[in-house]
Amino acid sequence: MTVSRRLLAPASALALLAGAVAPTAAAAVSAPALLQAPMHHVSGQHGSTPFFISHGGGVKHTTTTSDNWSGYAATGSTYTSVSTTFVQPAVDCSQGDGYSSFWVGLDGYTSSSVEQTGTEADCSGGQAQYSAWYEMYPANPVTYSNTVQPGDTITETVSYASGTYTLTLADPTEGWTKKITKRQSGLARSSAEVIAEAPWSGSVLPLDDFGTVTFDNNKVNGQGLASTNPTGINMVSDSGTPEATISGLSGNAFSVTWNSL
Repeated sequence: MTVSRRLLAPASALALLAGAVAPTAAAAVSAPALLQAPMHHVSGQHGSTPFFISHGGGVKHTTTTSDNWSGYAATGSTYTSVSTTFVQPAVDCSQGDGYSSFWVGLDGYTSSSVEQTGTEADCSGGQAQYSAWYEMYPANPVTYSNTVQPGDTITETVSYASGTYTLTLADPTEGWTKKITKRQSGLARSSAEVIAEAPWSGSVLPLDDFGTVTFDNNKVNGQGLASTNPTGINMVSDSGTPEATISGLSGNAFSVTWNSL
């Protein structure tokens, strides 16, 4: 199964750069075991895979809702960097298979590209699986072989300068850092995000129980996230059931709390 991550899905409408509206992703269904960490796009579905799926409120509100994202997004400018630090949450697999991802990135909120790096915490067959990855759509996502464990401190950064994107993910608890540089032209860099996500594979997958994750020291363009007046995003089902809820910003920190599959 090719699983995909990260374009914001404002639930019930697909917000793409062109402004076209697409049907909301179908209700999540059980998925077979992952062959790789879920990544943003399903191969071959450019233009139809959800980035940010909104719940009808558009993307201009101070707080909005989404089928697949929960966190904060800076919009309304051009962005060159975004970073965060968090402790990798453990997932409770007692309720069945589920999937979750914790990342920073540029684009995907009002554009159809993504430049992202993050970690994955998934439940398959009652077993928790943890991993790390990066993605620069339309290139295929890449999953690292390095170990990620619950309780690890994770630092993530995506930055841009002179036509080059640098995607850095560090796990000092396990003693490793991955730094990838990619040249790609023509990307909008119209948003910068710090997000907990329910990944996508044909539809939005069930969000596993990660408890609460706190994103700290969040920065956009080298400044505190709060200074960007970002949009807060709560994840809800198509019926409006809360699935993951953000806290307010405390300085430049915030938390996301799991509510339901």
